Amino acid sequence: MHPSTARIALAGAGVAALVAAMASITSAAQAAPSTGVVVGEAYGGGGNNGATLKNDFIELVNRSSAPIALTGYSVQYISASPTATTTWSSTPLTGSVPAGGHYLVQESAGAGGTDNLPTPDATGSINLGGTAGTVALVNSATTLTCRTAADCAADPSIVDLVGWGTAVIHEGAADAPATTNTTSTQRSATGADTDNNGIDFTAAAPTPENAGTTGGGGDGTPGPLRIHDIQGGSFVSPQAGNTVTNVPGIVTTLRTRSSKGFWMQDPNADADPATSEGIFVFTSSTPTVAVGDSVLVSGKVSEFYAGTDSSNLSVTELTGPTVTTVSTGNALPAPVVIGPNTVPGTYAPDLGGGTIEPTPITPARSALDFYESVEGMRVEVDDVRVVGPSNAYGEQYVTTKPTQAAGYRGGVVLTGENQIPSGRIELATLDGTKLGLDVGDTIGGATTGAMDWSSFGGYTIQVSSLGTVQHNHLAPVVAHAGPAGSLSIATYNVENLAPSDSEAKFAALASGVVTNLASPDIVALEEIQDNTGSTDDGTVAADVTLTKLTDAIAAAGGRHYQSRSIDPVNDKDGGQPGGNIRTAFLFDPTRVRFVDRGAATVNRSTTGTAVTKQHGKAALTLSPGRVDPANPVWNDSRKPLAGEFVFGKQTVFVIANHFDSKGGDQNADGRYQYPEESSQTQRAGQALVLHNFVDSVLGTDKSARVVVVGDLNDYQFSSPLAVLRTGTADGTGPSILTDLITTLPLNQQYTYVYNGVSQVLDHILVSPAVSGVDYQVVHVNAEYSNQTSDHDPQVVDITP
Repeated sequence: MHPSTARIALAGAGVAALVAAMASITSAAQAAPSTGVVVGEAYGGGGNNGATLKNDFIELVNRSSAPIALTGYSVQYISASPTATTTWSSTPLTGSVPAGGHYLVQESAGAGGTDNLPTPDATGSINLGGTAGTVALVNSATTLTCRTAADCAADPSIVDLVGWGTAVIHEGAADAPATTNTTSTQRSATGADTDNNGIDFTAAAPTPENAGTTGGGGDGTPGPLRIHDIQGGSFVSPQAGNTVTNVPGIVTTLRTRSSKGFWMQDPNADADPATSEGIFVFTSSTPTVAVGDSVLVSGKVSEFYAGTDSSNLSVTELTGPTVTTVSTGNALPAPVVIGPNTVPGTYAPDLGGGTIEPTPITPARSALDFYESVEGMRVEVDDVRVVGPSNAYGEQYVTTKPTQAAGYRGGVVLTGENQIPSGRIELATLDGTKLGLDVGDTIGGATTGAMDWSSFGGYTIQVSSLGTVQHNHLAPVVAHAGPAGSLSIATYNVENLAPSDSEAKFAALASGVVTNLASPDIVALEEIQDNTGSTDDGTVAADVTLTKLTDAIAAAGGRHYQSRSIDPVNDKDGGQPGGNIRTAFLFDPTRVRFVDRGAATVNRSTTGTAVTKQHGKAALTLSPGRVDPANPVWNDSRKPLAGEFVFGKQTVFVIANHFDSKGGDQNADGRYQYPEESSQTQRAGQALVLHNFVDSVLGTDKSARVVVVGDLNDYQFSSPLAVLRTGTADGTGPSILTDLITTLPLNQQYTYVYNGVSQVLDHILVSPAVSGVDYQVVHVNAEYSNQTSDHDPQVVDITP
């Protein structure tokens, strides 16, 4: 085919240049990149099914340093398999292509597509093939007549030619790769023209560029924008929604599962610490680049919000990319090392509930700022401690600040509202491998990866190189038995327990009750599902669930517990749809007597218990009974279960609870700071109803022993807990209950680990007359990757 050096005649080359060009014809191996105009790209899927662009197009590229006139030239097309009667289609050209620039020829439109091409420099009506065909640049307007590769090679009017897919007419030994409705054939980033279409062209997402496009393009020169220009100095890119061209970078990390793509980083950083030098390129299919490749990427700048929470922060990405490889085997930019003093001590700034997105990134202001300033970049953490166990997605949390808010078993503890420990960061394995790490384990040496953002827990490091894992085998807590003559009461959220759960789960729960809780006299359970579990078939009874659990406890050498519960109205108590979760009591009848009171005909699902006086002491009208179940504060939520127990000669009122969940709250790691906790409104209402009920018991008998237990879904310092204790949101009223979790040292105040933060959701509170209190949180679940429930139980021994 035509040697590329012959094309310098387009620039008005002299005789000497023409002689040199003709000499190069003698050997294809001597072909060099053109210094004139070549076909840069051709696209035949315009307007077809799945296409974004409405039109086909042909794009020319000027490789010279001077503009080249195209008036009198044409671009022509012939189908992949021409016959004796097949003719070429032609579009005449006018004007010129700028030095180092592009020239866009708009062709036929299809019925589909959503986007117009950039303003074309010429317009025709050729219908290019969507998968294969041949395009030629011709130095005249005369329609070509050649129908074979040999004949076209002999035609001196053909300046350049590309055949792709299964085209009969092509340059060199092979066609360029076939295309689809979403890919074009385009010259490689180096702009090489070896007269072999199979080498010189690739298939990628179309990138039409006209004569007005500046800086970069299909010719392989870097565009005007660098990654730090795209990332900008705020949380949302100043280029969001724009298409950028030939952004340079070194591929640092690949993601070949889930949201597929790669991270790249500019090794030539600017001087602004607020602007990141890394970015994620979303390819949607397995990326074809390799780590260490120097690439140029063209695509649309997008802000991707992971998950469904509208308060999540975004990740700046390049989407619909065209990727060209400039070189391979390049050294990677050095990672940003995150040590104990790197990240600010404040996790997020207080913006009065406003969004952080438009604010300037200030790396010294907060952890959110710092992590955003290195979004997409290579980072490194060294010798870190695990503070949140591995989950099924290959995610685990570590801390870069080993002494910050340290829990007594290795975690990091939440000690106040909006006081997330800033050293906590998520690590995620790129292939989803579950590492089986527990709180207190360590990862020694350097762990490196790209800084990303996860909808499950804010900023995360996508690990490309993991340090050395050290399992420290954190021992489960075993409660000591209470003193002789004491009554032991426990609470345990058993996480949607249903008869269909594995025997192993029932056995593990049983072992936890017998061994770790030391066989309490009374156990209040949360999340007991009905007999058919999550099957929404109208079943509300849970006797099978409870019997299976009590049998498992007995089989584990435990007590022969009896149970009490109240079946809810079908699908009215929230939780997993169809599960009808409820609270329930287990009790040892040889140790404590349950007072069954109230007519059997009473509908206890909807009729609340009340406080009455018997023999000068407080008593319940219904036992078991629900507390004010018709009150709207319990809509789509569990109703408290009150029971009257007798231990020796002393009556003890136990109220089992499972307050409304935190669902609907804004993400604590998200853009709104501080986040709105809208769910607290319902929990505060529930707490007030429960406070008033306890107050009525104590108003009837100030020496009454009341124990309030359960999963209250809120922190010990929250306003709902203040309402429960005092009846006021600020806790200024007289307290009628003591929250026992607050009697522990701060580094022991947790019952749950969420996104790497140890925190309190479960509580035991006691009235003033309860004495001889010995309280223990029994850590057996929340800190472990292999957990039976996501909550830890707790137990109190009292001397009534």
